[in-house]
Amino acid sequence: MIRLALALCLALVMPATLRADDTQAPHNSRNVILFVVDDQGFQAGCYGNEDIRTPNIDRLAASGVRFTRAGCTSASCSASRSVLLTGLHNHATGHYGHAHAYHHFSTYDTVRTLPVMLSEAGYRTCSIGKYHLAPEYVYHFEEYRNQGIVGGARNSVMMANNAIDWMKEEDDRPFFLYFCTSDPHRGPGPGNFANFNNRDENPYPRCDRITYNPDDITPPPWLPDNDEVRKELAEYYQAISRLDQGLGLLLDYLEESGHSKDTMVIFLSDNGPPFPGAKTNLYQPGMNLPLIVQNPDVEQPGSTCDARVTWVDIVPSILDFCDVTPQPGPPIRPKENVGPPEFRKTPRNQRVVPVKFHGRSFLDILDEESPEGWDEAFASHTFHEITMYYPMRVIIDGDYKLLFNIAHQLPYPFASDLYASPTWQSVLNSEEKMYGPRTVDSYIYRPRFELYNLAEDPWETNNLATDSAHQEVLEKLQAKLRAWQKQTRDPWELKWTYE
Repeated sequence: MIRLALALCLALVMPATLRADDTQAPHNSRNVILFVVDDQGFQAGCYGNEDIRTPNIDRLAASGVRFTRAGCTSASCSASRSVLLTGLHNHATGHYGHAHAYHHFSTYDTVRTLPVMLSEAGYRTCSIGKYHLAPEYVYHFEEYRNQGIVGGARNSVMMANNAIDWMKEEDDRPFFLYFCTSDPHRGPGPGNFANFNNRDENPYPRCDRITYNPDDITPPPWLPDNDEVRKELAEYYQAISRLDQGLGLLLDYLEESGHSKDTMVIFLSDNGPPFPGAKTNLYQPGMNLPLIVQNPDVEQPGSTCDARVTWVDIVPSILDFCDVTPQPGPPIRPKENVGPPEFRKTPRNQRVVPVKFHGRSFLDILDEESPEGWDEAFASHTFHEITMYYPMRVIIDGDYKLLFNIAHQLPYPFASDLYASPTWQSVLNSEEKMYGPRTVDSYIYRPRFELYNLAEDPWETNNLATDSAHQEVLEKLQAKLRAWQKQTRDPWELKWTYE
């Protein structure tokens, strides 16, 4: 395990030179379920939220390891999922934002992805629920089991039933299940949850409807405390309680079948809650997210870990658990001789794509509460929707966090659903000067650099970047951030020079 983890880390600067051959890479016949929810922060009982009911998320935490400082590297659904399945920051893969509709972002076809690498190693792979990636042939799964699910990826119970049917099939190969709910993302409509949570009939058969009284909910400190916010949170919590039910069915099956002894379950969210101040931001509510890992090898279930794991570490960790060393290979293309002439002149079977990751395996630290060498993290966010150009780069080093707002001359752009949300509209319509702990103006108009001490200022309201006492810290983090951008070939590294 240690040897593979080291190899994956070295791959960042030392590409593999072997070529893929016709034989499958070895594996240890262990299974993986990657359970990804859509737009959830620390809204779960195991993360200290006393207002919400999440018995199965809490159950997973009680039998696994709960990370407290983990998080995404891009606070946008599609872009974040590209990181989850490549182990690379999206500025290195081209998947800068949403894949669907006119946004049209996608991953370079030279990038190796988790489902493809596991398939080559002899795994059967299945995607159920939200996909939101492009192109499909780069992120190809052997099976897509979304048939017959009433309510789509918001019906976690029917999704789980499809998943269990697939896992039960006669097949000697180990499995990788990519299970992605659309909950608790906002539903279609005017920026709120009511149109899909509060119908007279239950649009999600087999899912129990669990409702909440807005008067019983306390908003987190980063949100305003008013009636509109509490009402939206009540509907948001209902969606979380719905997804929790599907997780419970999967855990039941693993225990009943005996697969809990050979299967790793990873529960996480793509980005933070769908409220201004979280999703599409690299402030802490947008990027510090739940990560729960149930690994049958862990000796202390129910423990916590404060390592600053990010989503670039997911692929290396899964490959480590499966004992799969990915083999480099040619770029994946839908057909032979597709692309510009200069590409076609090189035979496909002679082009080797080295396997590189920006992350590393966290398996060796799962039994440690505060492991050494895991106190630094980087994040890279450029787009959400195509109209939302606002590149941000982040480094967290110890207690200090530096945000580089590359397009700081622009007002911060809003996702269409977040702008229309009753939460944000309640602030605009009241001419309120504050949005949670910060002013509305400071939320929309941001400086080039923001420096925070997260231990003393967890909600990031006291910018230390212009404080003379913190200039040494600022310059140190700026140098580290720029060096990381160069190392990971971030095109926006040029902005240090000419802007």
